[in-house]
Amino acid sequence: MDQSNLKEEFRERIKKKEERKQRGEREKKSRALWYGIGMFGVVGWAVVIPTLLFLAIGIYLDTKIEDKISWTLIFLFVGVVTGCLNAWYWVKRESRNE
Repeated sequence: MDQSNLKEEFRERIKKKEERKQRGEREKKSRALWYGIGMFGVVGWAVVIPTLLFLAIGIYLDTKIEDKISWTLIFLFVGVVTGCLNAWYWVKRESRNE
C-alpha cells in the first residue's frame, strides 16, 4: 500500500467516527426530551393518585359522619401533601440515579 491510500483510509475512518459521534449526540438529546416528559408524567401521577384516594375517603366520611368538620377538605389537604412528598421522593431518587 502506498502513502496516499493510507491517508485516504485514515480520513475515511475519522469521517465515520465523527458521523457516529454526531449521531449519538443527536440521539442523546432526543432521549433526554423523552426522559423529561416521562418524569413529568411520573411526578404528575405521584401527586394525583394519593390526592384522589384521600379525597374519596373524605367524601365517604362526610356522607357517613354528621359533623361540623369537612372531612373532604381535610383529606384533600392530606392527599395533596402526601402526593407532593411522594413526587419529591421520586424526583430525588431519579436525580440520584443520573
